[in-house]
Amino acid sequence: MDTHEYQAKEILKRYGVPIPDFGVAASPAEAKQVIQELGLHEAVVKIQVHAGGRGKTGGVKFAKSKDEIVETAQKLIGMKMVNHQTGPRGLIAHKVLITEPVNIAKEYYLGAVIDRDRALPLLIASSEGGVEIEGVAEKTPEKILKLPIRLDGTVRPYHLLRLANFMGWKGARAKQGMRVAASLAQAFIETDSVLFEINPLVETNKGAIWAIDAKLSVDDNALFRQKEIAAFYDPSQVSPNEVAAKEHDLAYLSLSGTIGCMVNGAGLAMSTMDSIQHYGGMPANFLDVGGGASQEKVTEGFKIILADKNVKALLVNIFGGIMNCATIAEGVIAASKELRIKIPLVVRLEGTNVEEGRRLLQESGLKIISAEGMADAAEKVVNAI
Repeated sequence: MDTHEYQAKEILKRYGVPIPDFGVAASPAEAKQVIQELGLHEAVVKIQVHAGGRGKTGGVKFAKSKDEIVETAQKLIGMKMVNHQTGPRGLIAHKVLITEPVNIAKEYYLGAVIDRDRALPLLIASSEGGVEIEGVAEKTPEKILKLPIRLDGTVRPYHLLRLANFMGWKGARAKQGMRVAASLAQAFIETDSVLFEINPLVETNKGAIWAIDAKLSVDDNALFRQKEIAAFYDPSQVSPNEVAAKEHDLAYLSLSGTIGCMVNGAGLAMSTMDSIQHYGGMPANFLDVGGGASQEKVTEGFKIILADKNVKALLVNIFGGIMNCATIAEGVIAASKELRIKIPLVVRLEGTNVEEGRRLLQESGLKIISAEGMADAAEKVVNAI
């Protein structure tokens, strides 16, 4: 789950990371309140959306007076940002972050991620901050330093010294930079993050180090023990279909193809999408109904898939281990009748009580295309279009 910049900064502050004072406003009146509370005479105003590249799209502005801060906030609240991260749908900023400006002498990058190849958390550092770290890694990999984070959230002292030397920090700056790195690593582990980055981490013209931007993404599977962060969920930053899927405990992700997929199990879903592409089609979504789908869940899943106007055919691919194939068949039949599905519908069932499931589909009187095996199902749904 992604969070907003101001939410990530609030967490970093608790871990002792130095962050310029800021406030959040959803209206001009709230902007005036922030100005008064912080005693601002000038400020940086930043839209709050779940995407990067805000400055490039006009979502970050510098205001030189109190009136200009309010005026700028009013213009940015409600702004729709569209770039490669948001997709053509774009994201609307319902809030802005208002913060005191910092005189920047040098920008750095500092982040923490999970290295899935090595199965460990990593600190990533670069003396090139304020830009997309992926581009730095691709073009100048020698400017990237990767250091392991121990599972208790600590970083070995000699690794922190190596970090300071790599960044070119000396004396007081080195001590402060190492503290920031250690705090970020601790925050990363204790919040069950998959990404926690400070970009840029800056040095001021007086030699102080500040985090002036932050991004936090948390593992969805850990939200049950991260109650505060779970409450940061902002449905306005995801598609209506993803909101509906969350409400019904369905794992859903919208894609750009034309074949809607309903599958149980993430591995089977990935294989199904690969098979569709192998036979020349493109999946319109990832939708995993899980191991204990009910008739209601199947119906809601169909509603979510069919809300995408690009969907030209449906593929249901179920392997009944925990799940009963007859239950899925009943759900498919009920959903087909309730929603009056008119596009081609291919169903492949295998596993527990599969014969009863196939019988129900066959005797339903509906135009359902039965398939034997995943390859057969993928080929049939592509041909149906």
